[in-house]
Amino acid sequence: MPTASGGWFETARFGLFVHFGLYSLAARHEWVRSREAMSQAAYDRYLERFDPDLFDARELARAARGAGMRYAVLTAKHHDGFCLFDSSLTDYTSVRAAGRDLVAEFAEAMRAEGLRVGLYYSLLDWHHPGFPVDEHHPLRGSEGRREAEDLARYRSYMQGQIRELLTGYGQVDLLFFDFTYPGMGPEQWGAIELIETVRELRPDILVNDRLGVPGDYVTPEQYQPDRPLERDGVPVLWEACHTLNGSWGYDRDNHDYKDPSQLVRMLIQSVSCGGNLILNVGPTGRGSLDQRARDTLRAIGEWSALHARAVHGAGPSPFRPPASVLYTQRGRRLYLHLLAWPFNHLHLPGLAGRVRYAQLLHDGSEIAFHEVDGARHEHNNLAPPSQPPGTLTLTLPTSRPDVLLPVVELFLDNEELHP
Repeated sequence: MPTASGGWFETARFGLFVHFGLYSLAARHEWVRSREAMSQAAYDRYLERFDPDLFDARELARAARGAGMRYAVLTAKHHDGFCLFDSSLTDYTSVRAAGRDLVAEFAEAMRAEGLRVGLYYSLLDWHHPGFPVDEHHPLRGSEGRREAEDLARYRSYMQGQIRELLTGYGQVDLLFFDFTYPGMGPEQWGAIELIETVRELRPDILVNDRLGVPGDYVTPEQYQPDRPLERDGVPVLWEACHTLNGSWGYDRDNHDYKDPSQLVRMLIQSVSCGGNLILNVGPTGRGSLDQRARDTLRAIGEWSALHARAVHGAGPSPFRPPASVLYTQRGRRLYLHLLAWPFNHLHLPGLAGRVRYAQLLHDGSEIAFHEVDGARHEHNNLAPPSQPPGTLTLTLPTSRPDVLLPVVELFLDNEELHP
């Protein structure tokens, strides 16, 4: 089933997710209609007030680029069925509600900043009359499951909307479907036919794994893999999906934010294990980023501006890092991401005789290093203890650099990358 090439995706490593819709006006989680079992009439009060006057796709694109991101994904349609694009198949769109095709604005702005364009499309649709009233549906308990012919009508609707998205908005590089669950799987979605439509229209597009059939990449959500991911023993492309505060849509009263240094560590953990990180923002009901989101992206951007080459185009290293260090590698350059700042010395097993030069990446300042004879026994209590043969020892400044995550760049001595 997977057919697309992921070359650009592996190089990019870092992306922006944008969740925006009617739920943004409620400001209490993107699942608000389901959580509060709202009727369509009750939810439509947000439709009547939908006015994204502060939604500026160019500003979003600049913020993403400034943060070091290389692609961005927008919720073209979320579970409530509201579409941020112009569709001939429904009036339930941002074009009809506010006179704006936000997908078109988003795609144009991202391309202008050199970012790859991705679109999110929910397989759920609580607005469409053919979608089953199941355990996730806001009307659960008030109606039974709809008939098979209704679901067939919904499958046709999805097919039509995917055609609209992949033919009306230029090059789309990534398609993020969401999501399969018990009772609603590949057969109900018509997953094979849907994938065939996508491949017919955009042969090179990347498609995720949430149709219930293998995709081009997998999408662990709200947790961090600690090793490369595989399918049947073969490494796969993957992307860890994370929020700033646990909510994808704007959630005004949720202040459980991850700090920028934690997010940078999560990015590096992803890259060191061969994966990507996509970080979500939920614009306010008027479409702007709140101050916390802007500050977070800006702080990550300050770090990324100095450390980009340890991320973009980098991946796992065959060398084994010491405790509290993550390795990423790009060709003959090995990057040491120091989760804890050691006192004076950092011992690197297996790297003796392999390093030509060492420096702190943020300022290009040289780091001294040496190899200690593992057979030598120290009798001076002031001397550092001996290390095993093959260990390279770096001599670091006493003070930790004032960056979110310090990085040492090692220039390896030759083309041989394996221990």
